[in-house]
Amino acid sequence: MQFANALTAVRLLLAIPFAYAISFPNWIGSEWVALMVGAALISDYFDGPLARATNSDSPAGMLFDHATDFFFVTIGLASAAHSELVTPFLWPLIIVAFGQYVLDSRFLFKQKTLRMSFLGRWNGVLYFLPLVLISASRLPAFINFNQALETATYYSSFILLFSTLVSILDRALAPLREST
Repeated sequence: MQFANALTAVRLLLAIPFAYAISFPNWIGSEWVALMVGAALISDYFDGPLARATNSDSPAGMLFDHATDFFFVTIGLASAAHSELVTPFLWPLIIVAFGQYVLDSRFLFKQKTLRMSFLGRWNGVLYFLPLVLISASRLPAFINFNQALETATYYSSFILLFSTLVSILDRALAPLREST
């Protein structure tokens, strides 16, 4: 396994323990939850540049990276929805958006690599935001800001819900724009 893919695998291995910790806050210490989301973000930031720098980037590696991001945020946000920290409609909509992204990249646009849109790319990054806010809200250092962080988490999930709907619509209309 190449080192870039090993970095991606870190997120994959952390996804289930992280999601469990979101649903059951007393399972492990809040510092460990913050460490998990921090490790996920760091591995996500560095895996792509590392793959490109070592000439080990590939369509399969890109799919592995994006599918791992998708799994991490979707299972984390589903756990957050279970705990009523985010809207319960966000994580199922992310499944629809990711499915559309993979399927239309491959079949509609006949590309071997995934075809990202501007809004879709930013949604993919910002899906981590509620998870970071939840993790921060549980840290002792932020105990005085707990309510504000939980409120920000909840409202950010609605903003992401709206932007995901817009992204799905934008991708659905893209073939019509490109054919004219």
